[in-house]
Amino acid sequence: MTFQQSGAPVTYLNVSDRERALGFYRDTLGLTLRSSDDFGDFIDFGGGLLRMTAMPDHKAHPHPVLGWNVEDIGAAVVALRDRGITFSIFEGFGQDALGIWTSPDGKAKIAFFADPDGNVLTLSEA
Repeated sequence: MTFQQSGAPVTYLNVSDRERALGFYRDTLGLTLRSSDDFGDFIDFGGGLLRMTAMPDHKAHPHPVLGWNVEDIGAAVVALRDRGITFSIFEGFGQDALGIWTSPDGKAKIAFFADPDGNVLTLSEA
């Protein structure tokens, strides 16, 4: 058996304030904390794991680092807005009032938001 068949995928995310980030991912987004150690936290992430590690000097980049594909992006955006999430609207990008961008062919939709460290997260519907 290969790792592709037996291993759960893990994505890595750096944050500057561990407790603040854990509160956001666990309490605001509703993800489940699986385990913690001295170096970080493992959070259940749709069949895989999110490994969140605190780095006090972490600086977020302007590109997305993590995202979720959802069945109904409008409903997902509204649900997260009701939990206090602010979606990013980029001037000239052509997003709707909810902050959802639709591809020119109409097949893909994406909404952008950030965690407390400024890491860019997305919702997408394809």
